[in-house]
Amino acid sequence: MTAAPAPAAPEAPEGAASFRILPLERFEGESEPVKRPREFACFSYDENHQFHLGDRSLKWYYDPRVGADLSKGFDQFVKHDDSIDEHLDSLLETIANHEKETGKAIDANLITWRGMMTKLMAAPYENRDGFEMNATLYQGCIFIEEDHSSKQASRRQEHRPARGKGPTQEMMQFWGYKFETLCTMPAPWGDTSREFIEGRENHTVNNKEQYCSVVRTGIGKTTICLGGEVDCIWDYKPKTPGAPIKWVELKTSAAIRSERDEDAFERKLLKFWIQSFLLGVPKIIIGFRSYDGKLLSTQEFETESIPATVQRRARPYSKWDSNVCVNFANAFLEWLRETITEGGVWRIRRLPKSQHIEAFKFEEAGHGDIITENFTNWRTKLSLGRSAEKSTEPAEMS
Repeated sequence: MTAAPAPAAPEAPEGAASFRILPLERFEGESEPVKRPREFACFSYDENHQFHLGDRSLKWYYDPRVGADLSKGFDQFVKHDDSIDEHLDSLLETIANHEKETGKAIDANLITWRGMMTKLMAAPYENRDGFEMNATLYQGCIFIEEDHSSKQASRRQEHRPARGKGPTQEMMQFWGYKFETLCTMPAPWGDTSREFIEGRENHTVNNKEQYCSVVRTGIGKTTICLGGEVDCIWDYKPKTPGAPIKWVELKTSAAIRSERDEDAFERKLLKFWIQSFLLGVPKIIIGFRSYDGKLLSTQEFETESIPATVQRRARPYSKWDSNVCVNFANAFLEWLRETITEGGVWRIRRLPKSQHIEAFKFEEAGHGDIITENFTNWRTKLSLGRSAEKSTEPAEMS
């Protein structure tokens, strides 16, 4: 059987709202204020990708063996089926559970996955692929998800047979998951057996299991709630809510052997930095690999020092400015909040190589599948409860 064709993308109406990306000079200068990301909730997917509140899938870091073969076990890879559109469901369930514990709705102007904010913050320097997102306004907050059909079309494009004899896209993605398996343990070092640690190269790679952090952060005047996967932790989670956590982001990259490789790596650091910056991950550990997937070395990068390192070392072609990314995101989010001021379902779109991001409504009513019925039912119940509390308060004496 052939797969059903993806639904046609909605056409932008004439006069759709448009945000201009260039010239970047207007975003230069001192960075807009950024609120430190603070985790207020978390959830996990288990080895079968079943949702659970809490940190059951949290991993701890432990150095991998240099020389390990990142291709080993590719034929046994237990891969998550991302053809299923999961929307914001797990994030919203986690938020609702937190609100039930606190008795009040979270304070946010925007709720989305970390990946969506990464695409937006990288937009000044990344224009090759474009993006498509769906958004809706509910109770004064904009909820944004990736458009699933566009995402799947992009994946099919990525996985086309490569020219030449280089590794496939699937293999390089596996190398990243293999590196995570080589670097992590399900418990602190003192509670993990030597047999487990030394046997990690033989463990089956399974990317269905994830720990996801839910944080409150903000850029300029926009308060943001983000959910995103965290690879592992350096030591322990503090008991104090909102305290900084020593998360570790794990990445792989080709070994640097030329100026061209150096340029490519400096450009790659842009997304590495944004992803960690948004969730408050202080450390990135990169595994440098050979062309055929052998782990050659590892190197630690402090997230906060990456922008200055790039400014100091990078050549003009690969240089980027973190302040431009932050100021661009601030201006774009303010524009978006002025644009999406009523219900319905909106499309946020940047076409490949375009210098504009457009926003337009393509469904006049409802929220599509962006917000779950369980979430809206909960928020309605919360609002009714507050109204009832106010109605029972004694009148003030004049």
